[in-house]
Amino acid sequence: MYPCELASATAYGTETYVLGLHKTDAQAKIADRENSTIYLEADKGEKYKDFDMSPDAIIARQLQLSVFLDQSILFADKLQNEFKSIGRFDRGVKQAGFLVLYKTTMPSVLIETGFLTNRDEEKFLADSSGQKKMAGAMFIAFEKYKAELEGVDYKTRGNQEAIDNPSVEKKELKDKVVFRVQIETSESKIAANSSRFKKHEVFEYQQDRLYKYTVGEFVDDFNAANTYKNELRQKEFPNAFVVAFQNGERISLEKAIKLAEK
Repeated sequence: MYPCELASATAYGTETYVLGLHKTDAQAKIADRENSTIYLEADKGEKYKDFDMSPDAIIARQLQLSVFLDQSILFADKLQNEFKSIGRFDRGVKQAGFLVLYKTTMPSVLIETGFLTNRDEEKFLADSSGQKKMAGAMFIAFEKYKAELEGVDYKTRGNQEAIDNPSVEKKELKDKVVFRVQIETSESKIAANSSRFKKHEVFEYQQDRLYKYTVGEFVDDFNAANTYKNELRQKEFPNAFVVAFQNGERISLEKAIKLAEK
């Protein structure tokens, strides 16, 4: 998170970046300025000397990190919404070739919190109340992002306590990584033949005192699960997302992908 330092004295607002090719000269200048800060590090940027930030390299890197791009954009979107809720001007979600995003292997964003060239912005960012507002907005955005990924109702998250997951995988799937697509979450159990599942056969598991329902079974195959998720989003379940299990226990998507690749 860096305040924009080289800009018009009338510039104001917040914007959030994900890794990508810049679409305007202004975005290119921002990326160049932020990337130049590596030379202020103790090693004078030595560890970045082999980074290829050409358009072709960035496109290739985007493809490598495509599993995280949707999540990065989702988080960036929620950040901007929260900034708007505290009265900040929304400059949108954008893409640029930032070094700090280039080597991450997880959902990641860069937040431009404001413009120090604008006196009102500088005053807001320097004041502790302004800092608390910005930090609070970021925290709420992350809570909402996490809740959506986990299929949890954000409003009820504070009343939930973790419980053991009673789900049991088939014996032939022991130690395998199983990807599924989550389509529903409920505080109460839903009948397997419920119309809410639109005739899909579901796999039920429990987490955070909620009943969660998934469809599909993709053993060591994240790409197939992700493709199926996209199909479900277009047809019946717009909020579907991929989850992963090992030996009946839900594990993080990042861990699952690494295990599946071995």
